[in-house]
Amino acid sequence: MPTLVNYFPPLEPYLVVLHQDDDILVLDKPSGLLSVPGKDPSLWDCLEHRARQTWPTAGMCHRLDKDTSGVLVMALNKRAHGRIGSQFEHRQTTKSYIARVAGIIEADSGLVDLPLATDWNNKPRQRVDHENGKPSQTEWTVLEREADATRVRLHPLTGRTHQLRVHMKAIGHVILGDAFYADADALAAADRLQLHAAELGFTHPSTGAFMTFVAPTPF
Repeated sequence: MPTLVNYFPPLEPYLVVLHQDDDILVLDKPSGLLSVPGKDPSLWDCLEHRARQTWPTAGMCHRLDKDTSGVLVMALNKRAHGRIGSQFEHRQTTKSYIARVAGIIEADSGLVDLPLATDWNNKPRQRVDHENGKPSQTEWTVLEREADATRVRLHPLTGRTHQLRVHMKAIGHVILGDAFYADADALAAADRLQLHAAELGFTHPSTGAFMTFVAPTPF
């Protein structure tokens, strides 16, 4: 039987460009849009496809989860791709996310240091795994406490799949609107995953200047 995929990516705005030059394309990805095509043929619409309609050589240097919004950089040639990709690989980029999480976090800041691995029985979910997991660290800072939620700034020191989502769940404050990890109440508390890649910094592949790009948080 064919797979029925429930995928309705947003069409407005179609593509938000934060910066473009001869080497790089910096975009603000909306929540609900894949970064790259999925395995199922119906999952063809993605940020990469939309960018290549105008810039045919655009290639992904990193990805954001479908339901995460925010800053994403693409390279427009092989040289730029290699130089930016190397920065992600060697943790030479700076990343800052904004999230709204369930409950009130009492401390003002902290570090989650928990190893993560794929939950093979529940892919694509990830889980804390002290035996087989890869080292994973996330710094967090409280920005605002609401009635029954907390707005936080998250700095991932590593780049594991679903890292921020699993780490916040692990400390008892799952991200609101998270279809994979939230309980019914936390899922219903928001109409989308409340996770946004607000800032991304990296060294330009040609000029050598360190650049930081910001996308306003939509929630």
